[in-house]
Amino acid sequence: MKNIGSCHCGNIRFEAEGTIDSALSCNCSICQRKGNLLWFVPDSAFKLLTSGENIGTYTFNKHVIQHKFCQICGVSPYAEGADPKGNKMAAINIRCIEDIDLDAVPVIKHNGRDS
Repeated sequence: MKNIGSCHCGNIRFEAEGTIDSALSCNCSICQRKGNLLWFVPDSAFKLLTSGENIGTYTFNKHVIQHKFCQICGVSPYAEGADPKGNKMAAINIRCIEDIDLDAVPVIKHNGRDS
C-alpha cells in the first residue's frame, strides 16, 4: 500500500510503501516535544516526491538520526537513519500521512530517554 504524506505547507511530499500496523511513541528529548508517532520503513520503501528544497536537517546526541523538517512551515514529517544491523531506514511521522485514522493504529511506547 502506498501512503502519501507531507509537511503542512506541502514543500515536503513523500510516499512510503507498506502497511502501517503500529507506530512508536518515543519519550526522548526531541520526539516527546514534537509529538511524533513513528512508523519505520526500509529506505527503499520511502520516496521523496518534491525537490528537497528547504528541507532542514537536525541531529543531536549520537548524530545517527537525521531529523528532517520543513524550513517553511516547521513540520517534521520524517527522519533518516539505520536499524541496529546498519540497514538504512526512514522513520515516518504518521501524523503527516494523508487520510490516516490515527485512532486505528496501535501505539507502542518506547523509552528513548534511557537508550
